[in-house]
Amino acid sequence: MTFNDKTIWITGASSGIGKSLAIALSKYDCSLILSSRRADELAKVKSLCHEPNRVHVLPLDLADINHMEFKANEAISTFGRIDVLVNNGGISQRSAIIDTSIDVDRKLMEIDYLGTVALSKAILPHFIDNQSGHYVVVSSLMGKFSSAYRSAYCGAKHALHGFFDALRLEHDKDNIKVTMICPGFVNTNVARNALTGNGSKQGYQDDMTENGLDVDVFVKKMIKAIRKEKYEAYIGKFEKFGVYVKRLSPRLIHKLVMRSKVK
Repeated sequence: MTFNDKTIWITGASSGIGKSLAIALSKYDCSLILSSRRADELAKVKSLCHEPNRVHVLPLDLADINHMEFKANEAISTFGRIDVLVNNGGISQRSAIIDTSIDVDRKLMEIDYLGTVALSKAILPHFIDNQSGHYVVVSSLMGKFSSAYRSAYCGAKHALHGFFDALRLEHDKDNIKVTMICPGFVNTNVARNALTGNGSKQGYQDDMTENGLDVDVFVKKMIKAIRKEKYEAYIGKFEKFGVYVKRLSPRLIHKLVMRSKVK
């Protein structure tokens, strides 16, 4: 696919992967809609884009699933259509299962899964009417195999794969594409902002995230996968091979993850 003359809507665009993606895509001949809860941070990202006049800020809270149809209509009216929806918004979690309140599990599912699903369903009639559309979903390698201390996060990301695999099957006839982007460790603030067992933020970076892929390097690989309309793309360092190891030997991936002692 080409990005020329396309309108691309990015959630979670105020920082990290979303911010870097917005700046990179602004160099193409396309229009952008940037969403997250923080309008002030979105305005800063807009100012960093190549052609700010082709960038629209649309504040959005993924937890507010009852207003997604309204937000979708507002986004469509901005430039007249949406061609690509990049579901990038979400939160992470770092805590042992025994220490994690069920409220934290619920929050991860409401934001990372239900919020993304609600927004995607709200834009689906528009894609069907146009007989064209592309969902890009930023999942995680944790959506393909799990790690300790990320139970709620892994559960939500696994759920995304189940939903969007079904959507791809149902709407192939409508020329609607789905690309699942599965990052490994990327050097963003995701670990600092991750929820602990009581719902508070972790507040510090972990070594694996700190030593992960540079976010701009990650985004270049992500854009390449989107343009190729890949079904799934595993982007990271050595950790991405865990997907293939699990296919061959679930017991072996269990041993490897246990030895890594990742927190």
